[in-house]
Amino acid sequence: MKKFLKNLWKNKAWLLMVLPGTIWLLVFSYLPMFGTVLAFKDFKISPGGFIESLVSSKWVGLDNFKFLFTSGDAFRITRNTVVYNLIFIILGLVFAVFVAIILSEIANKKLGKIYQTSMLFPHFLSWVIVSYFVFSFLSFDKGMLNSVLGTFGVDPVSWYSEPKHWPFILVFMNIWKGVGYGSIVYLAAIVGIDRTYFEAARIDGASKWQQIKNITIPLLIPLMIVLTIMAIGGIFRSDFGLFYQVPRNSAVLYPVTDVIDTYIYKGLMNMGNIGMSTAAGLYQSVVGFVLIMTTNFLVKKLDPEYGLF
Repeated sequence: MKKFLKNLWKNKAWLLMVLPGTIWLLVFSYLPMFGTVLAFKDFKISPGGFIESLVSSKWVGLDNFKFLFTSGDAFRITRNTVVYNLIFIILGLVFAVFVAIILSEIANKKLGKIYQTSMLFPHFLSWVIVSYFVFSFLSFDKGMLNSVLGTFGVDPVSWYSEPKHWPFILVFMNIWKGVGYGSIVYLAAIVGIDRTYFEAARIDGASKWQQIKNITIPLLIPLMIVLTIMAIGGIFRSDFGLFYQVPRNSAVLYPVTDVIDTYIYKGLMNMGNIGMSTAAGLYQSVVGFVLIMTTNFLVKKLDPEYGLF
């Protein structure tokens, strides 16, 4: 015990630095875990407050989970969630690495900072604001895109009532908004690579592409694997703003824009079923945990050094 207290005092400066983050994690990540019991109850709010409501609510077991699995839309929303996230993970990785390499190769560092800032800016825009930008382009009667098509004699397209266009629109918007932020980590990793590797490659006559292929990308692979494992953990979660705000909640587009998060939100708004929404969140968390553990296990089988933990 004395040794433990001595180590605490010795590292007090570092512990104080991580204390705010630890408190935030406890309050917003661990304390809410007690609320998962709502997933197994028919939660009804009573005048006595939350605790009394929680105790007095009827225990229903797995009935709340049936909403997801017995609904006729279960396959559709699960398919959309998984397929979109797989595409986002793959394309997000490719474009983030590509942009990071391009930015690292810009000779003019001030110009590189301008490009980096410009590409990072969309990440900080709310999806509500982005949805209005998208609408200004895709509006049937006043949209910029239909105006351009009209100058070439092409009939205007009713973008918000034709589902076939939206898989491409959603993927494009996700990449546009996230590629700048996603490239930061890879750019930092590239900057941290020992420059003597590149100097030796240049002396041996290696071209720029050969340096990227044989030095930059191989040294980025461990980071790619770690970030991909973490992304796979959220494969059953979706960016609510992207799938709800950008298509403007158009019912015609539900076959290609409805995902688990939007479906649960609409179910909660229509029925007010708190237990059902909690069950959906618990389901997504458990599946994400299983996917992370499984992916990490498979990666460690291939190469123990590439495992997340």
